Amino acid sequence: IPNQYVKNLYKVVLVFLIVISLFFFVKLLAELKSYSMMGSSNANTITLSGHGEVNAVPDIANVYFTIRKEAKTVKGAQSGVTEIEKKALDFLKSKNIADKDIKTEYVSFYPKYNYVRAVCPQIETNSVSGMAYNCGSGKQVLAGYEASESITVKIRNVDDAGAIMQGLGMIGVSDLSGPNFTIDKEDALKAEARKKAINDAREKAQVLAEDLGVSLGRIANFSEGNGYGGPIYYAKNSMMSADAVSAPAPAEIPKGENTISSDVTITYEIR
Repeated sequence: IPNQYVKNLYKVVLVFLIVISLFFFVKLLAELKSYSMMGSSNANTITLSGHGEVNAVPDIANVYFTIRKEAKTVKGAQSGVTEIEKKALDFLKSKNIADKDIKTEYVSFYPKYNYVRAVCPQIETNSVSGMAYNCGSGKQVLAGYEASESITVKIRNVDDAGAIMQGLGMIGVSDLSGPNFTIDKEDALKAEARKKAINDAREKAQVLAEDLGVSLGRIANFSEGNGYGGPIYYAKNSMMSADAVSAPAPAEIPKGENTISSDVTITYEIR
């Protein structure tokens, strides 16, 4: 009898193991089938967009100016530019602007011409026909040369932007624009904006999945920035020209806040 009991017990355990094995085998097949559907055109998906943004006070002010001079010779035009450039660089140095924060964007020299018409000899005109006398076209005559140099200045103490722009304008630069307020190290802010956008899209997807009575699977597709390849940066510029510096510039230009924004689109597979 004990041997028979043991045999029966073995049979029960064997049947139980077979049933459990079949259960997990069927479940595994279902999971494999579900997994094979993911990423394929047969998978059901939902697509949601998310937006995130971070505001920060700018800590950099970029100023742009051009020095432009005309003369009868290239050397004369270049000397005029060099004279103003030295004054500008000396002034920037007095304002504690480092050499690494002053960058020459481009230098150019080109001839300038005047169009001169040919002098027509004095002749009698036909008063009956009234036709004007044409003695030929004019020609281009070299008038001199123009030299120009464009420079970008990075101001790390943004509160000095107004005074620096006023000083540059009084030196005699030809064109002056800015300040363009930016953030020097914004990678962390970009990542924060992206994270907010992803969380926004995920929350929307979870709500929609609950309403549809489905569950979210893995992410099938992800895109960021609506084709711009990254977070979008917005900055407000104020423009100023050398002709406008007759009135004193403000000692401090309001810098406000910059907004770094990220827009993402996420496609989730559902089951």
